[in-house]
Amino acid sequence: MLLREEFEKREHDIYRYCASFADESKGRVREEEKCDIRTDFQRDRDRIIHSKSFRRLKHKTQVFLAPDDDHYRTRLTHTLEVAQIARTIARALRLNEDLTEAIALGHDLGHTPFGHAGERALTKYAKDYIHKSFLHNEQSLRVVDKLEKNGRGLNLTWEVRDGIVNHKTSCNPSTLEGHIVRISDKIAYVNHDIDDAIRAGLLTEDSLPVECTNMLGHSTRDRINNLIHATVIYSMDKEIIAMPEEYQQSFSELRSFMFRDLYTNPIAKGEEDKAETLIGMLFNEYMEHIDLLPEEYIAYIENGEEKAVVVCDYIAGMTDNYAVGKAKELFIPNSWQK
Repeated sequence: MLLREEFEKREHDIYRYCASFADESKGRVREEEKCDIRTDFQRDRDRIIHSKSFRRLKHKTQVFLAPDDDHYRTRLTHTLEVAQIARTIARALRLNEDLTEAIALGHDLGHTPFGHAGERALTKYAKDYIHKSFLHNEQSLRVVDKLEKNGRGLNLTWEVRDGIVNHKTSCNPSTLEGHIVRISDKIAYVNHDIDDAIRAGLLTEDSLPVECTNMLGHSTRDRINNLIHATVIYSMDKEIIAMPEEYQQSFSELRSFMFRDLYTNPIAKGEEDKAETLIGMLFNEYMEHIDLLPEEYIAYIENGEEKAVVVCDYIAGMTDNYAVGKAKELFIPNSWQK
C-alpha cells in the first residue's frame, strides 16, 4: 500500500462521517497522476505555499498602510493566523485538517495592494468595462485557476477551490471545512485588527463595547481562545460550524463596532484615498498602453481575454511597494526621484 493510501485510510478511521475525505474528492479540472506520499488535499496545500502569489502576501496591506512598526499584520500574517485557528477547530471537530489548511492558505491570494482600498479602486475604475465589482474572493479563485504558473494555474481540487471562493460572510461553502475557514477568517481579522489598532493608539481595550468583552474576553488572546472553544463545543455533534447565539450576537456587535470605529476611522484610513487614486492612475495607464504590461499579460489579451480583466489581474497581483514603484516609474520624472 502506498503511503498516500495509508493516509487516505487513516482519514476514514479518524474523521467524522461528515468530513471531506481526500479519496472522495470531486477531483481536479485536469486529471493528474496522484502523488505516492501525499493526499490530494496535502498536495494542494503545498502548491499554494510554493506559489508566487502566496509569497507576495507578505508585502500587502491588512489594515494599516505602510506601518512603521514591524509587528503590524500583513496579508500574509493574517493568512497564517487564519490557518492556525482553522486547523485548531478542524482537528477538534475531527474534520479534514489538510483541506481546511489548504483553503485557509489560499483564501486571500487574490487580494489587491493596499487592502480593501485597492479592491474598491478596481471596482470603481473597471466598472465601465467589466460591469461588476472586483471581489477578492473571486480573484483568489482566478489566481489558482488561471494566473499561477504562467496561465496554467495550480489545478487544485474542487473542494479547495470551493472553499477559497466562498470564504466571505455572504457566501456558503459546500464543505464543513470551508465553513471553518469562513468563521476563522472573521475570528482572526476582528481580533488581530483590534490588537493592531491598540498598538497604533486608535483604540484601547477599555474603548471596546463592554457588553461584548464581558462575553468574549478582555484581551485578544482570551477572545480568540473563547471564540474557538465556543465554536468547537457548539459544533461538536452537529453538521454545521457555528457558535452559540449569545456568542454570535456579541461577536457580530464587536465586528460592527470595528467597521464603525476602525475600518472607517479617518486616521487609520487617512491615506486610502491616495492609494485608490494611485490604483486608478495605473489602471487607466495600462488600459491606454497595454504594451506596458508584462509579456504574459499581453499574451492573455492576444488570446482573447478581456483587456480590463487582464489589467485588473496585473494590478491585483502587485504588492504595495511594487504598485508605488510602478507609479513612480510611469508618472514621476527620473530627475525628480533623486
